[in-house]
Amino acid sequence: MPTLSGASIGATFSALLLNTLDRRQAQDSLGFNPNYVFTDGNGANLAQQGFLDDRTLTASSNESLDLAGGLSDGFGASITFTKIKVLLIKAADTNVNDVLVGGAGSNGFVTPFGDPTDVIKVKPGGMLLLVAPDANGYGVTATTGDLLKIANSAGGSAVTYTIALLGTL
Repeated sequence: MPTLSGASIGATFSALLLNTLDRRQAQDSLGFNPNYVFTDGNGANLAQQGFLDDRTLTASSNESLDLAGGLSDGFGASITFTKIKVLLIKAADTNVNDVLVGGAGSNGFVTPFGDPTDVIKVKPGGMLLLVAPDANGYGVTATTGDLLKIANSAGGSAVTYTIALLGTL
């Protein structure tokens, strides 16, 4: 089994607001840069395995990714996650339809969602990033709570997305 040498997940938010006032210009600079670092292991700020893939769904189709045995790592070995620490979905800029995340009818990976039917819409060019650095992460239960449903929101065209996962085994 491979060893996680290290992983870093971050986001940058910056904006500059300007307001022209009488004889001067006021500005408000907004900045926020959360960063998470994971090393090998099972606990807070620890992970053991990662998965990265570019995927395409035809018009109106969906897929259920089995987080407990249905994915393979870059070495061809099966991955059986027990906790997800990072879930990143990036919809392609060229998509016309949304990428829907969640809403599995049965055996769904629902720990990040309030209800098994909940769905997050990732707009074309948009991104969903969930990070759970604590020891619990988002729990994956083999055979009863391990299917992450990804769907194309409509007909007419395919959608492409990138998925990145980091978790423990």
